[in-house]
Amino acid sequence: MNKLTMMGALLLMPLSACAIEVNDTSRVVDMDEVVVVSQPKDGRLLRRQPLSSTAFTQAEMQSLQVHDLATLSNYVPSFDMPQYGSRLTSSMYVRGIGSRLYDPAVGVYYDNIPLLGKSALNHHFYMIDRVDVLRGPQGTLYGMNTEGGLVRLYSKDPMSYQGTHVSLGIGTGLTRHAEIAHFHRPTATFAFSAAAFYNGQRGFIKNDALGKWNDRMDEAGGKLRFVLQATDKLKLDLTIDYQYTNQNAFPYGLYDVETNHVDNPATTEMNTYKRQMLNTGLNINYNGGQWLLSSVTSWQYLRDDMEMDQDYVVGDYFHLKELQKQNTLTEELTIRSHSRQRWQWTFGAFGFYQWLRTDAPVTFGTDFNAMTAGRILELMPPAVASMFSVWEIPACYVEETFWTPRSNLGVFHQSTISLTDRLDVTLGLRYEYNHVKMDYDTYGQLALHYGMSIRPVDQTNTLTAALQNKASRSFSQLLPKVGFTYRIDDDGSNIYATVAKGYRAGGYNIQMFSNIYESEFKTKGRTLSSGDVNITYDEATYDRINQNLSYEPEESWNYEAGAHLNLLEGKLKADLSFFYTRLRNQQLAILSDDMNFGRIMVNAGKSHTMGMEMALRGSAFDNRIDWFANLSALDAVFDEYDTYDGNTVPFIPLCQFAIGANWHVGRFTVGADLTGKGDTQWDEANSFSQPMYVLLGAHADYDFGLCKVSVWGRNLTNTHYNLFAVKSSVTGNSLAFAQRGLPIHFGADVDIRF
Repeated sequence: MNKLTMMGALLLMPLSACAIEVNDTSRVVDMDEVVVVSQPKDGRLLRRQPLSSTAFTQAEMQSLQVHDLATLSNYVPSFDMPQYGSRLTSSMYVRGIGSRLYDPAVGVYYDNIPLLGKSALNHHFYMIDRVDVLRGPQGTLYGMNTEGGLVRLYSKDPMSYQGTHVSLGIGTGLTRHAEIAHFHRPTATFAFSAAAFYNGQRGFIKNDALGKWNDRMDEAGGKLRFVLQATDKLKLDLTIDYQYTNQNAFPYGLYDVETNHVDNPATTEMNTYKRQMLNTGLNINYNGGQWLLSSVTSWQYLRDDMEMDQDYVVGDYFHLKELQKQNTLTEELTIRSHSRQRWQWTFGAFGFYQWLRTDAPVTFGTDFNAMTAGRILELMPPAVASMFSVWEIPACYVEETFWTPRSNLGVFHQSTISLTDRLDVTLGLRYEYNHVKMDYDTYGQLALHYGMSIRPVDQTNTLTAALQNKASRSFSQLLPKVGFTYRIDDDGSNIYATVAKGYRAGGYNIQMFSNIYESEFKTKGRTLSSGDVNITYDEATYDRINQNLSYEPEESWNYEAGAHLNLLEGKLKADLSFFYTRLRNQQLAILSDDMNFGRIMVNAGKSHTMGMEMALRGSAFDNRIDWFANLSALDAVFDEYDTYDGNTVPFIPLCQFAIGANWHVGRFTVGADLTGKGDTQWDEANSFSQPMYVLLGAHADYDFGLCKVSVWGRNLTNTHYNLFAVKSSVTGNSLAFAQRGLPIHFGADVDIRF
């Protein structure tokens, strides 16, 4: 730790130098004013709005070797996107609000196109021009899945950027990436771009039982974008993006909670995840002079295949397969003011319809069947149990198919009114309606083979059960927002205060069916010695099952105050915010009861989060040195939740920080950064956690003009830490499993532009 402290002090030296050097010509340029992007809902600069945000340019992300949102989250206060073992599990947390299942709590828009569903969020983004991360509820303008915040990504526009860009990279673990993009504007009114990519890695974590790399990955895809300036007022922008992923997944090894040691994974079968995804979107903008009318129409197709040996041990206990086929159609219409007036306004409507079919067959392995047979035998009177010479379960499985369509409609308005030359008030309101359905067709079977010593009996009886039913629910909500912004000076510095409501709709837990069947097998299995058993269900039972499968909407109120400051004659930009959020019916992903067959969503009664965020950015010595420092700290606590009152909400780092600096000498740049995350609890009982850890990274770049060469290293101190941990009772014993973070790794990148 002493070495890390010394490294941190060296990195902070440029900050001190900048603070005392006020006579040089260095100046930090406001990125809002440099990277102009089309924003159909609010045309004001981010740092002049009553909210907390962080923005990155392409150059900044290249400097930090950021290629995805998970890596970017290390440099954003209160934003955490751990890599939970596959592209399927794209969990994001902002200010203690997040989700590992179903609807996310943080929205993602890519070139103004919404990406819906957790399976679609973590994918490759091409030639990003800019990324905005907005913290706190953004439901007034963006709806239910932005309770924690919003990420907006913008790729390079071929209307303003032309040429060919090639990016190549290789690193330890045989990580490699290649991307080529061509931007062309053949006429003054038409431009297009075409791009393709490949990412892959051999891996860093080996499965000891199978002798293969458990985190191997290959993915590739292509993107087309066409932009037509049809008239001086009308612009059309069409995007078509296809991506394919094939990876070994969920590299969870046995975890010793006492020593914090994690073994290599060792499973009966390799966990895998495959995904095909097609995103298309059409942006239409009409500039009416005093107003701007925008339409965004999108279609998202996703088909994936996940296979998981969910006991995570060599024994054959439990195998889960999940296949999803999803089609989502969205439409958003927005009209906003398009001039510098005292009243700036936005009106809009958004809707989507999603078709989703999920096939989720579950197979119980030989070791689980033997354990279950033994438990059934133990429930019998000893005198009866002693009569059997053979008692075994040769087969046990569950077939499940779910149709879960859902629809959404939202109408919204937001106004920003200049009450005085320095004081603005922002008022917003959205009406949100959501409808969810569940149509299920499931079947379970357990076969029992037994023999008796008292008479010559040797036969197999079968227990079968089928659940076939429908259910639906509707939810509606009003999402208000009130904010005040006071400009301190004419350089853009301001202070602000905001109150906003956040919301996520309720739904159904389709993963609970395995538990229902397991309970039936255990309780009715003891009667199989009398003959075959066929379990039927009446309407009252279905009503009770449907009620138990549902979870309620989550609601929150966020109170925030902060400041955006431009200091030292533009050499330092500082953003500071304090927030307090109260949550009702917080949605939590937990292991289901008893044997823990998969995760379900439940509602905690009440909880709250409170904390602060600070972000500094500056430069010195005529821009030869640039630096940043980000810090966030929060307290997330259950107020009313079973026996967990006063416990910390799991999966949320209680603090995060990132500091870094770059030194530019002509065409040469060298830089380093430290990132850290505080204590993270892994369960509601707070029985085990990941202690605080710090990672060191560094890079050196040389720009030759047509190409730029970079060498880099991450986790240079080879810190041992865990990205995720869980306890499971599938094997009959309570065991803990964890996924290790990446060890020290190095690489080199080449960017060619012509």
